[in-house]
Amino acid sequence: MEKNQAINMEENLLEKEGKYLTFSLAQEEYGIGILQVKEIIGMMPITSVPRTPDFVKGVINLRGKVIPVIDLRLRFSMEEIDYTERTCIIVVETIGSSGDTVMGIVVDSVSEVLNIKAESIEPAPAFGTSLNTDYILGMAKLEGGVKILLEIDKVLSAQEIAVLEQAAC
Repeated sequence: MEKNQAINMEENLLEKEGKYLTFSLAQEEYGIGILQVKEIIGMMPITSVPRTPDFVKGVINLRGKVIPVIDLRLRFSMEEIDYTERTCIIVVETIGSSGDTVMGIVVDSVSEVLNIKAESIEPAPAFGTSLNTDYILGMAKLEGGVKILLEIDKVLSAQEIAVLEQAAC
């Protein structure tokens, strides 16, 4: 049984291997699988939508399509900061139970695209049952520290994605 578990963990890590767009939030480095990234755009005017959660900044008009925008700092309960010339919006496509959703996520700055090998990725640490870390795909150990790999599909709950989709209508 233990051998099967080890094989499953190895296969799981191999699935996580690949190219990641890395970015920073509050002095920490994060990564998102490049296949879910549609594009990176500079900050632009965001139209706020009333009665949405604090982390939902509003919507933008991206070439005629209205897409919701969330501030990842606020989603992760970090301190809100003023946007700078390095602040940008990463347009991602999430795959949820209600279908695909295109949304923008505001990050402090985009770093680079890295090819991360399976042997550099460790599972997300367990912080006990009180802390949900399902949105962490793994921890990439690289020169210069650790990058937190996000499973962008799980950063928002299905309920929160439904709120975003309504905001974009």
